Parts: sequence; structure tokens; C-alpha cells
Amino acid sequence: MTDSPAETESPAQIRRTALYLTLAQVPEGKVVSYGQLAELAGLGRAARWVGRTLSQLPSDTTLPWHRVLGAGGRLSLPAGSASGDEQRARLRMEGITILNNRIDIQHHGWRPIEHSG
Repeated sequence: MTDSPAETESPAQIRRTALYLTLAQVPEGKVVSYGQLAELAGLGRAARWVGRTLSQLPSDTTLPWHRVLGAGGRLSLPAGSASGDEQRARLRMEGITILNNRIDIQHHGWRPIEHSG
């Protein structure tokens, strides 16, 4: 009898998988904070861990990492950096307005209950 994949995954791999599956659900034109993403993925208050993990994604990832923001809708990647400029360009292409390095969470925030079904 062989082990199922879940039985052979380390706790760290299971956490990353939960994070990636949750991030993949954030729809175009919506954003989520690092802390909210951690909570939705069942990871508790792991906002900093989420940020570190996302910073290690390969450059060719299809995950919508650009939709993840700091608390209060703050863009945490610096303007003028390659990743910061890419994040801003991707968000603007999705119709999201950036004002004073922030995004209006009330308008663009992802609330899964409202967007499901």
C-alpha cells in the first residue's frame, strides 16, 4: 500500500499548498492583505510568513501574487523596484486604482463569501 501525497508532505509543504490554493482563488480586480490571506488559508496570524513565502515564488509563477497587499491596502513592494513596478502595472491592468501607494480595500477587497456562488 502506498502513502497518499498528503501523508508524505511535510508540515511546511502543507502550509505552502494551503497558501497557494487560497491565493489562486483571488479574482481579477480584487486584492487581499497578507494577514487576510493567511487567515483564509487556515494559517492563523501568519502575515509575515505569507510575505516571505510569496517573495520566494519563481518569476514565471501563474499565481496572482500581485493581488496581495500590506495592511490597510498599502503596497509593500517599493515603487521603482522591478517587482514593485510589475505589481502596480498588473493591478492597473485589472482596473485597480492606486492612490498614495494604497488601494481602496472597501472597493477592491476580496470577500470570498460575497464572491462565491
